[in-house]
Amino acid sequence: MLNYNNKSSKIRERAARGIFTVAALFSLGALLVITIFLLCNGVPFIARTGFGKFVLGAEWRPLADTPSYGILPMIVTSLYVTALAVIFGVVIGLSTAVCLYRFCPRKLVSPVRQMINLLAGIPSVIYGLFGMTVIVPFLRDYLSPTGVGYGILAAAIVLSVMILPTVVSVSLDSLSSVPISYYEGALALGSTEAEATFKIVLPAAKSGVTSGVILAVGRALGETMAVIMVVGGSPEMPKSLFQSVRTLTSNIAMGAMELDENTQEALIASGVVLLVFALLLNISFSFLKQDRSERRKRRGKV
Repeated sequence: MLNYNNKSSKIRERAARGIFTVAALFSLGALLVITIFLLCNGVPFIARTGFGKFVLGAEWRPLADTPSYGILPMIVTSLYVTALAVIFGVVIGLSTAVCLYRFCPRKLVSPVRQMINLLAGIPSVIYGLFGMTVIVPFLRDYLSPTGVGYGILAAAIVLSVMILPTVVSVSLDSLSSVPISYYEGALALGSTEAEATFKIVLPAAKSGVTSGVILAVGRALGETMAVIMVVGGSPEMPKSLFQSVRTLTSNIAMGAMELDENTQEALIASGVVLLVFALLLNISFSFLKQDRSERRKRRGKV
């Protein structure tokens, strides 16, 4: 009987290991297939057009008599929108997480967190509709000097709301994982609650908060539908927060139905640039986290 149970346990263990291995290989395979597809179809177009003309070109006119495929305006717009959205989202999200962690009544923490998490389940097209019918008219009527509500600021506001659940959830989990002894020790040494939270607990949770920022940047950089509905659509170099412009992702989506082969290849090449941006972003944050951990180790040795 004991041998039978041992054999049954080994079979279950092998089956579970096999399932997990297949799942991991599937995830890795999907990433490789997408990457290979982008590289095989996008890199030849970049090489044929010229890296400078494609990435640094200021004109996107794929249907002109003399087509031009410059994506610099879309790159700059994407960076502006992402940067503003992350600034708004991280400031509001981190402040919300700190409030829920220490200053909010315990009875309200769970309901408030659930309400914030509900934002993650709302389809992006709903955010786009809200931005198009509420935010854009508000900006046009009260803030825009040009009478245009579409543009970078509208897209950044919508995206900042969309990334809030990620920032709040990850930041709150990171703050909660810090040992309570850190906070209590700071209070025992005479710190106020605010000082103990912002000077002791928050720095100790930096690693997790940074991970939340990385996820937020990735979400903001890759969002398409909501951005299309509020950013405008003109492939021009951004000169104002209130100007019809176009991001890389919205440019890909808006041109996806073009039947011209060169345009399709140009859009795939834009995907390659977007992929490179995402990789550089993750590598940069990884180096920053690694550098910080090495500094802490050195301080510990000293």
